[in-house]
Amino acid sequence: MGIRIGFVGTRFAGTDGVSLESAKWAEVLWDHRHVSYWYGGKLDRDPDISLHVPLAYFGHPDIEWINQRVFGVRTRSPEVTRRIYAISDYLKGTLYEFTRKFNLDLLIAENCLTIPMNIPLGIALTHFIAETGFPVIAHHHDFYWERDRFSVNAVGDLLATSFPPALPSIQHVTINSAGQQDLSHRRGEASLLIPNVLNFERPPGEPDEYVATFRGDVGLQPDDIMFLQPTRVVPRKGIEHAIAVVSGLRNAKCKLVVSHEAGDEGHGYVSALRDLAEQEQVDLRFVSARVGEFRTLNPEGQRIYTLADAYSQADFITYPSLYEGFGNALLEAFYYRKPVLVNRYSIFVTDIEPRGARVIAMNGFVTRDTVAQVRRVIEDDQYRMEMVNHNYELGRAFYSYTVLRRKLRVLITNITGAEDF
Repeated sequence: MGIRIGFVGTRFAGTDGVSLESAKWAEVLWDHRHVSYWYGGKLDRDPDISLHVPLAYFGHPDIEWINQRVFGVRTRSPEVTRRIYAISDYLKGTLYEFTRKFNLDLLIAENCLTIPMNIPLGIALTHFIAETGFPVIAHHHDFYWERDRFSVNAVGDLLATSFPPALPSIQHVTINSAGQQDLSHRRGEASLLIPNVLNFERPPGEPDEYVATFRGDVGLQPDDIMFLQPTRVVPRKGIEHAIAVVSGLRNAKCKLVVSHEAGDEGHGYVSALRDLAEQEQVDLRFVSARVGEFRTLNPEGQRIYTLADAYSQADFITYPSLYEGFGNALLEAFYYRKPVLVNRYSIFVTDIEPRGARVIAMNGFVTRDTVAQVRRVIEDDQYRMEMVNHNYELGRAFYSYTVLRRKLRVLITNITGAEDF
């Protein structure tokens, strides 16, 4: 007998980590007859199974007004406090409406009790759980104490009680061991570690005719060696290191392609990267205008490709991030059987590297040895195939839907008392 599950978050739309991982959870739950419903401030889910509440979105003007007045300062005005609680009281009412409308048995709070992008929503959900004892799985992607921009704030009292709350009907889930340890240390709360996953049981298909024009459309020749940087253009992604690697290869056929657009913090970074690439004589191409969520045509009649299409055409993946909450692009490189350069960010060192991942690893800077290893991967077909096949099997063992299914079974059984998963 399946149960009715409501996902609660600020946004379920697009390709951010929370939206993607929640969709994977819903897919696995659906396989076991558990039906999912959606609550959020920005949604691309089916309206028939969703409750759209604009004030739940962190980009809503009223929420931005609050954030501008509580972060980077030490005190807040009575008006700010009043607005926070007024909005949270309204949002609490919508949570009651959501659970009644769809007759829900369980809520999954997706990062909204973790990072204070929408403080009223976190408070509303905390109060709702305290009042009802409703079963909740709190899925924590990145805690506020992991982000410098929240370190100076005027809402320490609210963060301490709602991000996340410690209530008996909440089961906590963290995506990495550092978060698991921090939650235990800071809140005294145990959590189940569920890493981000991909469907390794279903390998990607062979490239089709549609994607055959990708390289030409982004300005590459058929025999070019395509280095793909599959991330947004923000400083913490360390894209300057990818430029250094391609520069070090001294091969005009090596081209660096960046798939995503710049974030709000990245426009100056884009200019700096262009200047660096020109200085290092690296062919750098930003192709976000041709990569979207779905295959379609733009207004000019040009093909729009998916990120999966970009991976299928890449020869090498660069992932020199300075910090990651987990590292979805690394899993994607494993899934699409592509060799990958990794800057040894902390979660990679603690959670992924010990599993035996075979990557080109760097420690904060590119050395001659780094470049030599990349060159060997490009030139030695057998070495490259052994590496990528090993990583695919590692992904199947530790980061697959099978792993997610096993972990979710524990959480659901804790609520239903019967293993109907």
